[in-house]
Amino acid sequence: MGGCCPEGRKAEDGVIPERYPLTELAGANYTKRTRQNVIDSDATVIIYFSTLSGGTEQTLRFCLNQKKPYLLIDASELSPDRTAERIQQFVTGHSITTLNIAGPRASGEPLAYAYALQAMQRFLGALQNSA
Repeated sequence: MGGCCPEGRKAEDGVIPERYPLTELAGANYTKRTRQNVIDSDATVIIYFSTLSGGTEQTLRFCLNQKKPYLLIDASELSPDRTAERIQQFVTGHSITTLNIAGPRASGEPLAYAYALQAMQRFLGALQNSA
């Protein structure tokens, strides 16, 4: 786990706890953080609900500009189990070692956190079982 966060470990709901191993980007805002996470990863999974917007849509533009592989997941159409399977196929198919996960803020999409958590738990569980 890792990635970058804005200076001061800023998040929309306060300060990101130290238990999360993130690198603070000096003078960075959310846009710079998002761009850096795309740059630093081998590929990105973009979870959205029906339509791309805001920072989630911006993440897709960064992937396209950086010519980085990405996987779009419409969470309104796929179960967390199916999403985990799609991520596993994507990671295997692209030989990804560093994966960026992006999606809407919880304030904009109340289901985002629970959905992403379930999907990633299933994905990581499947990785451990196959190792």
